[in-house]
Amino acid sequence: MNGWEAFAAFILGLVEGLTEFVPVSSTGHMIIADDFLFRTKEMFSPEVAVTFKIVIQLGSILAVVVLMRDRFLRLLGLGGGGGRPSSEPRLRLPHVIVGLMPAGILYLLLDDYIDAYLFSTGTVVVGLVLGAVLMLAADRFRPRVPTTETVDRMTYRQALAIGLVQCLSMWPGFSRSGSTISGGVLMGMSHRAAADFTFIMAVPIMAGVSFFSLLKNWEFVTSDVLAFFAVGFVSAFVFAMLSIRFFLNMVNRIKLVPFALYRLALAAVIAIVFL
Repeated sequence: MNGWEAFAAFILGLVEGLTEFVPVSSTGHMIIADDFLFRTKEMFSPEVAVTFKIVIQLGSILAVVVLMRDRFLRLLGLGGGGGRPSSEPRLRLPHVIVGLMPAGILYLLLDDYIDAYLFSTGTVVVGLVLGAVLMLAADRFRPRVPTTETVDRMTYRQALAIGLVQCLSMWPGFSRSGSTISGGVLMGMSHRAAADFTFIMAVPIMAGVSFFSLLKNWEFVTSDVLAFFAVGFVSAFVFAMLSIRFFLNMVNRIKLVPFALYRLALAAVIAIVFL
Protein backbone atom coordinates (compact mmCIF):
# COMPACT_ATOMS: atom_id res chain seq x y z
CA MET A 1 0.00 0.00 0.00
CA ASN A 2 1.49 3.31 -1.06
CA GLY A 3 0.98 6.69 0.60
CA TRP A 4 -1.85 7.79 -1.67
CA GLU A 5 -3.77 4.56 -1.09
CA ALA A 6 -3.32 4.93 2.68
CA PHE A 7 -4.58 8.51 2.51
CA ALA A 8 -7.58 7.43 0.40
CA ALA A 9 -8.44 4.65 2.86
CA PHE A 10 -8.23 7.08 5.79
CA ILE A 11 -10.38 9.77 4.15
CA LEU A 12 -13.00 7.32 2.89
CA GLY A 13 -13.19 5.76 6.36
CA LEU A 14 -13.56 9.26 7.83
CA VAL A 15 -16.40 10.08 5.42
CA GLU A 16 -18.17 6.78 6.17
CA GLY A 17 -17.76 7.20 9.94
CA LEU A 18 -18.93 10.80 10.05
CA THR A 19 -21.96 10.35 7.80
CA GLU A 20 -23.30 6.80 8.27
CA PHE A 21 -25.44 7.57 11.33
CA VAL A 22 -26.11 11.26 10.78
CA PRO A 23 -29.11 12.09 8.54
CA VAL A 24 -27.08 13.47 5.65
CA SER A 25 -26.71 10.31 3.47
CA SER A 26 -23.40 8.47 3.60
CA THR A 27 -24.06 7.30 0.02
CA GLY A 28 -24.06 10.87 -1.31
CA HIS A 29 -20.84 11.70 0.47
CA MET A 30 -19.12 8.52 -0.73
CA ILE A 31 -20.02 9.45 -4.31
CA ILE A 32 -18.19 12.75 -3.90
CA ALA A 33 -15.25 11.39 -1.90
CA ASP A 34 -14.63 8.23 -3.92
CA ASP A 35 -15.91 8.78 -7.44
CA PHE A 36 -14.68 12.38 -7.61
CA LEU A 37 -11.49 12.40 -5.51
CA PHE A 38 -10.04 8.89 -5.25
CA ARG A 39 -11.69 6.53 -7.76
CA THR A 40 -10.82 3.33 -5.87
CA LYS A 41 -12.31 1.32 -8.74
CA GLU A 42 -9.32 2.51 -10.75
CA MET A 43 -6.80 1.97 -7.92
CA PHE A 44 -8.02 -1.58 -7.47
CA SER A 45 -10.58 -3.76 -9.21
CA PRO A 46 -14.26 -2.70 -8.95
CA GLU A 47 -14.88 -5.79 -6.78
CA VAL A 48 -12.17 -4.77 -4.30
CA ALA A 49 -13.58 -1.22 -4.15
CA VAL A 50 -17.05 -2.58 -3.34
CA THR A 51 -15.62 -4.93 -0.68
CA PHE A 52 -13.70 -2.04 0.88
CA LYS A 53 -16.94 -0.10 1.35
CA ILE A 54 -18.49 -3.12 3.07
CA VAL A 55 -15.50 -3.38 5.42
CA ILE A 56 -15.52 0.28 6.45
CA GLN A 57 -19.27 0.08 7.07
CA LEU A 58 -18.53 -2.72 9.54
CA GLY A 59 -16.19 -0.28 11.32
CA SER A 60 -19.08 2.16 11.75
CA ILE A 61 -21.35 -0.60 13.04
CA LEU A 62 -18.75 -1.63 15.62
CA ALA A 63 -18.71 1.96 16.91
CA VAL A 64 -22.46 1.77 17.70
CA VAL A 65 -22.01 -1.57 19.47
CA VAL A 66 -19.20 -0.18 21.63
CA LEU A 67 -21.00 3.06 22.52
CA MET A 68 -24.36 1.38 23.26
CA ARG A 69 -23.05 -1.91 24.65
CA ASP A 70 -25.02 -1.68 27.91
CA ARG A 71 -28.23 -1.15 25.94
CA PHE A 72 -27.55 -4.18 23.74
CA LEU A 73 -26.67 -6.33 26.75
CA ARG A 74 -30.01 -5.44 28.36
CA LEU A 75 -31.88 -6.22 25.14
CA LEU A 76 -30.26 -9.65 25.07
CA GLY A 77 -30.95 -10.24 28.77
CA LEU A 78 -27.25 -10.26 29.62
CA GLY A 79 -27.17 -7.47 32.21
CA GLY A 80 -25.87 -3.96 31.65
CA GLY A 81 -28.55 -2.48 33.88
CA GLY A 82 -26.61 0.67 34.64
CA GLY A 83 -28.51 1.24 37.89
CA ARG A 84 -31.95 1.70 36.34
CA PRO A 85 -34.89 1.19 38.69
CA SER A 86 -36.60 -2.12 37.95
CA SER A 87 -40.01 -0.40 37.75
CA GLU A 88 -39.00 1.74 34.77
CA PRO A 89 -40.36 0.48 31.44
CA ARG A 90 -37.56 -0.57 29.14
CA LEU A 91 -37.06 -0.97 25.47
CA ARG A 92 -37.39 -4.68 24.75
CA LEU A 93 -36.10 -6.91 22.01
CA PRO A 94 -39.59 -7.32 20.45
CA HIS A 95 -39.67 -3.54 19.85
CA VAL A 96 -36.54 -3.89 17.74
CA ILE A 97 -37.90 -6.93 15.88
CA VAL A 98 -41.14 -5.08 15.08
CA GLY A 99 -39.13 -2.11 13.81
CA LEU A 100 -36.93 -4.30 11.62
CA MET A 101 -39.60 -6.46 10.02
CA PRO A 102 -40.98 -4.11 7.31
CA ALA A 103 -37.61 -3.17 5.81
CA GLY A 104 -36.29 -6.71 6.29
CA ILE A 105 -39.14 -8.21 4.27
CA LEU A 106 -38.86 -5.52 1.60
CA TYR A 107 -35.10 -6.06 1.35
CA LEU A 108 -35.55 -9.78 0.70
CA LEU A 109 -38.06 -9.00 -2.06
CA LEU A 110 -36.30 -6.08 -3.75
CA ASP A 111 -32.56 -6.40 -3.03
CA ASP A 112 -31.58 -7.53 -6.53
CA TYR A 113 -33.78 -4.87 -8.15
CA ILE A 114 -32.31 -2.10 -5.99
CA ASP A 115 -28.73 -3.16 -6.77
CA ALA A 116 -29.47 -3.40 -10.49
CA TYR A 117 -31.54 -0.27 -11.07
CA LEU A 118 -31.40 2.21 -8.20
CA PHE A 119 -27.71 2.74 -7.46
CA SER A 120 -26.89 5.71 -9.67
CA THR A 121 -25.93 9.31 -9.12
CA GLY A 122 -29.34 10.51 -10.31
CA THR A 123 -31.29 8.33 -7.90
CA VAL A 124 -29.06 9.43 -5.02
CA VAL A 125 -29.80 13.10 -5.80
CA VAL A 126 -33.54 12.32 -5.80
CA GLY A 127 -33.16 10.49 -2.48
CA LEU A 128 -31.29 13.40 -0.93
CA VAL A 129 -34.02 15.86 -1.91
CA LEU A 130 -36.98 13.69 -0.90
CA GLY A 131 -35.32 12.77 2.39
CA ALA A 132 -34.76 16.44 3.12
CA VAL A 133 -38.44 17.16 2.43
CA LEU A 134 -39.45 14.40 4.87
CA MET A 135 -37.15 15.78 7.56
CA LEU A 136 -38.48 19.32 7.12
CA ALA A 137 -42.04 17.99 7.31
CA ALA A 138 -41.22 16.03 10.47
CA ASP A 139 -39.94 19.11 12.26
CA ARG A 140 -42.86 21.19 10.96
CA PHE A 141 -45.70 18.82 11.90
CA ARG A 142 -44.30 17.05 14.97
CA PRO A 143 -46.24 17.33 18.24
CA ARG A 144 -45.29 20.48 20.11
CA VAL A 145 -44.48 18.45 23.23
CA PRO A 146 -43.10 14.91 22.70
CA THR A 147 -45.15 12.15 24.30
CA THR A 148 -42.09 9.87 24.49
CA GLU A 149 -38.99 11.55 25.88
CA THR A 150 -36.76 8.46 26.11
CA VAL A 151 -36.47 5.32 24.02
CA ASP A 152 -37.40 3.25 27.10
CA ARG A 153 -40.92 4.71 26.92
CA MET A 154 -41.64 3.93 23.27
CA THR A 155 -44.58 1.77 22.23
CA TYR A 156 -44.93 -1.08 19.74
CA ARG A 157 -47.06 1.21 17.59
CA GLN A 158 -44.19 3.69 17.38
CA ALA A 159 -41.73 0.89 16.61
CA LEU A 160 -43.90 -0.35 13.74
CA ALA A 161 -44.39 3.15 12.35
CA ILE A 162 -40.64 3.78 12.40
CA GLY A 163 -40.08 0.42 10.72
CA LEU A 164 -42.49 1.31 7.93
CA VAL A 165 -40.87 4.70 7.34
CA GLN A 166 -37.45 3.00 7.35
CA CYS A 167 -38.47 1.25 4.12
CA LEU A 168 -37.95 4.61 2.37
CA SER A 169 -34.23 4.37 3.15
CA MET A 170 -33.88 1.49 0.69
CA TRP A 171 -33.87 4.21 -1.97
CA PRO A 172 -30.18 5.24 -2.18
CA GLY A 173 -29.53 8.68 -0.72
CA PHE A 174 -32.70 8.76 1.37
CA SER A 175 -30.76 8.04 4.58
CA ARG A 176 -31.73 5.39 7.10
CA SER A 177 -31.26 7.67 10.09
CA GLY A 178 -33.07 10.57 8.41
CA SER A 179 -36.14 8.51 7.59
CA THR A 180 -36.37 6.68 10.92
CA ILE A 181 -35.76 9.73 13.10
CA SER A 182 -38.38 11.61 11.07
CA GLY A 183 -40.84 8.76 11.56
CA GLY A 184 -40.20 8.67 15.30
CA VAL A 185 -40.58 12.44 15.68
CA LEU A 186 -43.88 12.41 13.77
CA MET A 187 -45.06 9.64 16.14
CA GLY A 188 -44.45 11.82 19.19
CA MET A 189 -40.94 10.76 20.18
CA SER A 190 -38.25 13.24 21.12
CA HIS A 191 -35.43 13.61 18.59
CA ARG A 192 -33.02 11.90 21.01
CA ALA A 193 -35.36 8.96 21.65
CA ALA A 194 -35.93 8.47 17.91
CA ALA A 195 -32.17 8.68 17.28
CA ASP A 196 -31.44 6.12 20.00
CA PHE A 197 -33.91 3.66 18.47
CA THR A 198 -32.53 4.36 15.00
CA PHE A 199 -29.00 3.43 16.07
CA ILE A 200 -30.20 0.30 17.87
CA MET A 201 -32.10 -0.88 14.78
CA ALA A 202 -29.17 -0.05 12.51
CA VAL A 203 -26.86 -2.64 14.05
CA PRO A 204 -28.72 -5.87 13.18
CA ILE A 205 -29.90 -4.73 9.77
CA MET A 206 -26.58 -3.22 8.68
CA ALA A 207 -24.54 -6.03 10.21
CA GLY A 208 -26.70 -8.63 8.47
CA VAL A 209 -26.52 -6.96 5.06
CA SER A 210 -22.77 -6.30 5.42
CA PHE A 211 -22.06 -9.85 6.59
CA PHE A 212 -23.80 -11.49 3.63
CA SER A 213 -22.27 -8.98 1.21
CA LEU A 214 -18.83 -9.72 2.64
CA LEU A 215 -19.38 -13.45 2.25
CA LYS A 216 -20.22 -12.93 -1.42
CA ASN A 217 -17.06 -10.85 -1.88
CA TRP A 218 -14.72 -12.76 0.45
CA GLU A 219 -12.44 -13.84 -2.41
CA PHE A 220 -11.43 -10.21 -2.87
CA VAL A 221 -10.12 -9.88 0.71
CA THR A 222 -6.54 -10.75 -0.17
CA SER A 223 -3.22 -10.09 1.54
CA ASP A 224 -2.27 -7.26 -0.84
CA VAL A 225 -5.31 -5.16 0.15
CA LEU A 226 -5.53 -6.02 3.86
CA ALA A 227 -3.59 -2.92 4.93
CA PHE A 228 -5.86 -0.72 2.79
CA PHE A 229 -8.94 -2.32 4.35
CA ALA A 230 -7.51 -2.05 7.88
CA VAL A 231 -6.80 1.70 7.61
CA GLY A 232 -10.33 2.34 6.34
CA PHE A 233 -11.92 0.15 9.02
CA VAL A 234 -10.10 1.85 11.91
CA SER A 235 -10.75 5.31 10.48
CA ALA A 236 -14.49 4.58 10.08
CA PHE A 237 -14.67 3.18 13.62
CA VAL A 238 -12.97 6.17 15.26
CA PHE A 239 -14.88 8.86 13.37
CA ALA A 240 -18.21 7.06 13.77
CA MET A 241 -17.63 7.10 17.55
CA LEU A 242 -17.07 10.87 17.44
CA SER A 243 -20.01 11.49 15.10
CA ILE A 244 -22.49 9.45 17.14
CA ARG A 245 -21.48 11.10 20.42
CA PHE A 246 -21.85 14.58 18.93
CA PHE A 247 -25.14 13.82 17.21
CA LEU A 248 -26.83 12.26 20.25
CA ASN A 249 -25.73 15.16 22.44
CA MET A 250 -26.98 17.79 19.99
CA VAL A 251 -30.02 16.36 18.18
CA ASN A 252 -32.64 17.50 20.72
CA ARG A 253 -31.35 21.06 20.39
CA ILE A 254 -30.66 21.43 16.69
CA LYS A 255 -33.49 19.15 15.41
CA LEU A 256 -33.53 18.04 11.75
CA VAL A 257 -33.81 21.28 9.76
CA PRO A 258 -30.04 22.01 9.54
CA PHE A 259 -29.40 18.50 8.24
CA ALA A 260 -32.22 18.81 5.71
CA LEU A 261 -30.82 22.08 4.35
CA TYR A 262 -27.37 20.53 4.15
CA ARG A 263 -28.80 17.60 2.15
CA LEU A 264 -30.37 19.99 -0.35
CA ALA A 265 -27.02 21.72 -0.79
CA LEU A 266 -25.26 18.38 -1.21
CA ALA A 267 -27.82 17.29 -3.83
CA ALA A 268 -27.12 20.49 -5.76
CA VAL A 269 -23.34 19.91 -5.65
CA ILE A 270 -23.65 16.31 -6.82
CA ALA A 271 -26.05 17.30 -9.60
CA ILE A 272 -23.73 20.04 -10.84
CA VAL A 273 -20.55 17.95 -10.67
CA PHE A 274 -21.83 14.57 -11.86
CA LEU A 275 -25.00 15.22 -13.84
